[in-house]
Amino acid sequence: MNKQISTDKAPAAIGPYSQAIEAGGMVFASGQLPINPATGAFVEGGVKEQTRQSLTNAQNILREAGVDLSHVVKTTVFLSDMANFGAMNEVYAEFFTQPFPARSAVAVKTLPKDALVEVECIAVK
Repeated sequence: MNKQISTDKAPAAIGPYSQAIEAGGMVFASGQLPINPATGAFVEGGVKEQTRQSLTNAQNILREAGVDLSHVVKTTVFLSDMANFGAMNEVYAEFFTQPFPARSAVAVKTLPKDALVEVECIAVK
């Protein structure tokens, strides 16, 4: 059975999807934009600040599911511009430790609300 995961410590879904779904001992967190859940607005600053907020949102969703970032086995990072990879990577390294999760990082044409970054993750309980 699928269990919906939801917390007010991350932005509410802005469409027909869940913040995360727990299934088969795994937690699948939807892509997180750099939205401050308290204000509903993007955090101020550039890709570093946006990456930090996106990962904080993902972290809060995982906590609601009873896991933390050490349980993450795979992330996908979507960037609006691959020139931001280095700055994103600096902040990303503040959130994850060895063994690091597998990761894909891709540049996309545009992200919702013109975000600079979006991060999704898969964790194992």
